[in-house]
Amino acid sequence: MSGRGEFRDITRSITESTAVFPGDTTLSREILCDLERGDNITLSTMRSTVHLGTHADGPNHYGKGGRSVEEQPIDLYVGHCQVVRVAVDPGRRVGVADLRGTSIELPRVLIATDSAPDTERWYPDFNGLEPDLVDHLADAGVRLVGVDTPSVDAADSKDLPAHSRFFARDLAIIEGLDLHGIEEGRYELIALPLKLRGFDGSPVRAILRTI
Repeated sequence: MSGRGEFRDITRSITESTAVFPGDTTLSREILCDLERGDNITLSTMRSTVHLGTHADGPNHYGKGGRSVEEQPIDLYVGHCQVVRVAVDPGRRVGVADLRGTSIELPRVLIATDSAPDTERWYPDFNGLEPDLVDHLADAGVRLVGVDTPSVDAADSKDLPAHSRFFARDLAIIEGLDLHGIEEGRYELIALPLKLRGFDGSPVRAILRTI
């Protein structure tokens, strides 16, 4: 891949006000040492869900016997990707028809719905994905799907049908992307999760590079 191109940060900033799924662990920071109060260093302790802001799911998050996040092939999260924008009513899942005939030609697809734009607000009607869309993307050779919502399933879903298809088809998931202002087209994606052994997810720093 060429080293040229403009970088676009598509990671949501993480603060103690960052919204998480109701009942999940919000971010908290304990400052153990602080240069401002005369200590020789600043040192912090962080506590939160691993499904915070822009994050990668490990398959063990939604499927028994699935790989943990550090067992995921690293090349899933680096390489050419395709950004697709959809216009879907609040609360409805994104289906194949919403792609408006867009040809899926790259192994990573990022779906922009603009249905959860404010990182500090919880949107119970954000757009999840239809299970048949997951199969459609897998059939087209897609290996990773990213969304700009907290989940690939609807907020009130209990059986998680989209997650089930991701598990069955072995597609990787990135949730919580910031795709505001990102035009449709081809990019290079760099979105590596932390090497958290045994964990079911990890925050990522997601970046697009124009190609």
